[in-house]
Amino acid sequence: MAENEQHSDSKPKDDTSPIPVNHVYVVPRKEIAMVPDMGKWKRSQAYADYMGFIVTLNEAVKGKKLTCEYKVSETIEKLLVLLGTMDRWIDETPPEEQPSRFGNKAFRTWYAKLDQEAEVLIAAVIPQQQGAAAPEIAVYLKEAVGNPTRIDYGTGHEAAFAIFLCCLCKIGALNGDDQLAIIFKVFDRYLEVMRKLQKTYRMEPAGSQGVWGLDDFQFLPFIWGSSQLIDHPTMEPRHFVDEKVVNENHQDYMFLECIKFINQMKTGPFAEHSNQLWNISAVPTWSKVNQGLIRMYKAECLEKFPVIQHFKFGSLLSIQPV
Repeated sequence: MAENEQHSDSKPKDDTSPIPVNHVYVVPRKEIAMVPDMGKWKRSQAYADYMGFIVTLNEAVKGKKLTCEYKVSETIEKLLVLLGTMDRWIDETPPEEQPSRFGNKAFRTWYAKLDQEAEVLIAAVIPQQQGAAAPEIAVYLKEAVGNPTRIDYGTGHEAAFAIFLCCLCKIGALNGDDQLAIIFKVFDRYLEVMRKLQKTYRMEPAGSQGVWGLDDFQFLPFIWGSSQLIDHPTMEPRHFVDEKVVNENHQDYMFLECIKFINQMKTGPFAEHSNQLWNISAVPTWSKVNQGLIRMYKAECLEKFPVIQHFKFGSLLSIQPV
């Protein structure tokens, strides 16, 4: 499933700083302007690093509950403070009265605050000697919350947050001991903040395929969440369409948290509003679900020009060929 990606150097590691102190950081920019440029992306160091990061974390959370014991480092705590600040700004920026139901303009006010403060927020998270990395990494944090012009959010924005975390691993702010906390603490908190943004400002799904897409907004929590459920003694994929099972177990499993959010936001038969997920519930094992979702993520997100044209490449996420 990810044969050539396992060796990527972007995995959370134990060495203190994989990047030399004199490393030259650059502000990331777009490199994929036309459909033929997609070949550059598929051959790039960025693609290998990104998929390596996704697959490494997928392996780390296998069979583990959100509520299990794991190490929480100082950097993880600082990231939670950062996300808490973003959450507080939502409370301080209520939706505006406007005629259109979707895409509340107050999101732009909220976003302007993040745009202004992102580098300061990141400087508070990363080691002082890596301070020069803040402008480069800040770009991914700003890309991770949705688009202020269209007031939409989708899997490309979600990927930017994973890239943001991957960059923190590359500069040594996060390491191998942080793998579980990266998903169970930081990414899970990020999802909470994104759901609050989506609900508060009625954000449009970016590039949504409607009922033919996996979900309106997210993809990665379904991958990592299905890995958590591999070899579960009683819960099979067919059980996640049962609301009772979801309500009783969502605190332990990211996949079920996602289903709970869908059940809150959508009405009508599950098979109609979430057809792809309904089909997945017929897959016999979580292991097969997990492998299928990784393949689907590559095909539906990472190989789609409308998603990748917005990606930005710098010194940490490099467009250079592997």
